[in-house]
Formats: sequence, C-alpha cells, structure tokens
Amino acid sequence: MRYNALQILKQGLTGNRNWDRAWRKPDPKPSYDIIIIGGGGHGLATAYYLAAVHGKTNVAVLEKGYFGGGNVGRNTTIVRANYGLPGNSEFYSHSLKLWEGLEQELNFNVMHSQRGVINLFHSDGQRDAAARRGNAMINQGDDAILLERGDCRQMLPYLDFDQTRFPIYGGLYHPRGGTARHDAVAWGYARGADQRGVDLIDNCEVTGIDIENGHVTGVQTTRGAIRAKKVGIVVAGNSSRVAAMAGMRLPIESHVLQAFVTEGLKPVIDHVVTYGMGHFYISQSDKGGLVFGGDLDFYPSYASRGNLPMMEHVMEAGMTLMPMLGKARLLRSWGGIVDMSPDGSPIIDRTDIRGLYLNCGWCYGGFKAVPGSGHSFAHLMATDRPHDAAARYKLNRFETGFGLMDEEGTGAQHNLH
Repeated sequence: MRYNALQILKQGLTGNRNWDRAWRKPDPKPSYDIIIIGGGGHGLATAYYLAAVHGKTNVAVLEKGYFGGGNVGRNTTIVRANYGLPGNSEFYSHSLKLWEGLEQELNFNVMHSQRGVINLFHSDGQRDAAARRGNAMINQGDDAILLERGDCRQMLPYLDFDQTRFPIYGGLYHPRGGTARHDAVAWGYARGADQRGVDLIDNCEVTGIDIENGHVTGVQTTRGAIRAKKVGIVVAGNSSRVAAMAGMRLPIESHVLQAFVTEGLKPVIDHVVTYGMGHFYISQSDKGGLVFGGDLDFYPSYASRGNLPMMEHVMEAGMTLMPMLGKARLLRSWGGIVDMSPDGSPIIDRTDIRGLYLNCGWCYGGFKAVPGSGHSFAHLMATDRPHDAAARYKLNRFETGFGLMDEEGTGAQHNLH
C-alpha cells in the first residue's frame, strides 16, 4: 500500500480499519545469504539498500527487542553535514544528499525539516576554527555561512548576548541542516526493506557467531541457529559485546548520552542551535517541545539511562546560553548508548574473519549518518569494496595510526572527544 492523500482520505472515512501492516512478522528461515545483526536505523537502512540498490533480497535483520527501540529512537534528531576533515566531510555530505530525497525514496513521511543548524562561537580562536570548517564544507559542495554577532542577534534574539563569561561572537550557519523524526526513519526503512522481500525478525537475540576455518557460517540466536554466507554487525553501543562473540576486541568504549524534552510550547526556536562553550544543542519539535542534550556521561556503561550530575551540567549550559529555558518544565529524559571510537570517527569495514563485516563507532553522529551508513555498508557487503564516501573508515587505522580522523581536534584517545 502506498501512502498518499487519497489513501489517507479513504481510510479516514472508513474508520482507519483497513490499513495494511507496515511490515510482515516472518519466522526465521534456516539460512540466508546475508544476516544483519541489529534492527536500528543503520541496520534497517543497510537491509533496504541491499535490496533496493544491489538486488539482495535473501536477507534477514535480527533484532533482540523491537525495531527502532535502540539509539535510533533515543537521540536529538539532528541532521547535518558540517564536518571539516577529509573522510568525514565526503561521507556526511553523501548522507545529507540521501536525506534530501528520502521521503520520496521510501514513500514515507520521516518529517525531514531543513530548518538550518547554527554553531555558535565565543572567541577569536573559535571564529577561526568555524571559518576553516565552513570553507571545508563549501569546498566539499555543501553550504556554510559565517554569521557575525549582529546576524546571530537578529536570527536568535532569545539568547543571552550580554553574558560576560562566554560572549557570543557569531556562528557558523548550515542552512541545509535540520532535524527528522527519529522513529519514522526506522519505520520507513523497515517498511521499504520488507516490501522488497527482506525478513525483519524481532525478539531474536544473537547469542553467538559461528565461524569455521576463518569464515563466518551463521549465528546462534534465541530462536535457533541460522546459517548465512555473510554477517554484518550493526549494533551501535553493543558493538564490543557482539564482536566479542567472534573473538574480536574493538577499539570502542560505550557511554551514555542523555537527551531531554520540555513541555509543548508555542514556536520559539526556528533552527538547531549549538553552544560552542557548553556542548549544548537545542531545537524545537513539531509538537512544541524543546529537545536538547549535551555532553555524554563520562563513564562506560551499557545502560540506557544517565545520571543526575550530568543532567545538572546540561541544564547549567542551557541556562547560561538561553535563560528563558528556566521557565519551561522538563517533560522527560532518556539515554542512548553511544559507541565512542578513539578518533571520534566511525568504522565501516570488513574484518579478518571472511564474511564478517563491521559498522560501528558513530560517537555523536549516528542518527545523521543513517542513510549514508546504510548505503555505504550495503555497498561493502554486496561488492566487498568500500563505497567511495566511506573509504577512510578502515578498522586498521587504529592499529597503524595512519588515517586517523580526529574531527573535534581533541586528541586520538578515549574520553577526550
């Protein structure tokens, strides 16, 4: 069933009782050509592009819970391509182009809103860094505008421009950036993959990875053994735990990243705004809630919940930048498990085990990367060649030290990005 205005009218007049299921609920088959471990945004996007671009339909996506119940539903929904380093810049530019055609591609409203992203800066040094990043974005073919203080005051009149500790010098404006509806992205890719014959199997936890003579042969699950010629690990914050089933030790630390939303308010924030001195970012949802987040909780954890000291830290940063936040009531908070790589950049690569592929290390950039990640990982799994946009995301860069991409310029070691 395709979604369109006529179908919505027809279903509305008949009590909305005749919609087709968005996707099937099949039982797992004994074997597949390809198994994707992880039913989040990246895993579902990979399955979709395997079928839609490469014609690989004998594919199963295995999810231990429900589809879209992990990090893809636990983020602040920001979409952007304002990266500055070679390798990252090409990839996120590629992903943003896919975002811009995603609703037509999937025939599904993912509520992609290109409202613009403004990264504030608060010193001459930060201004120089923003100018360099903006030039890199323009050279890549993306958009960037350097805003002066007066421009920011006109566009963002609700900020505290009179604070003396972190005065606002200006901002880097990325007009094509914005937000999207996180769970709708997962649902759209799930529906598209299912329509093309991919089996989406939830409540099916992978408990082991079968390897014979250095080649993956399948997986063990809570619903029995399933054989496969190729297996892709796409499990975000649980990457280290799943990779350990294959005897691998990854250069990954898992941390909690909290997010928050206030009660619904009248429209007040038109853009996504980030605070250069507080690692604070905020936007307003279509339902009126102010959605914001900040630093990750600086201790390793596999729990999807944060702590009160970090909550206080994020609130302090928000109040410093935007005192009006103190008048809004906090509605809820949540946490996602982010897999932090040493250089702050992801991994999309084959492993030393033939037929086993890895997609992880997305740090703070997982949601905005969903289309590009799925498209690139599907290309790798289907052809055994890296996609041009993800060619720098090699696993062995952490072994050799060659090709590290320290995007935030804070050191290629844990807990410093």
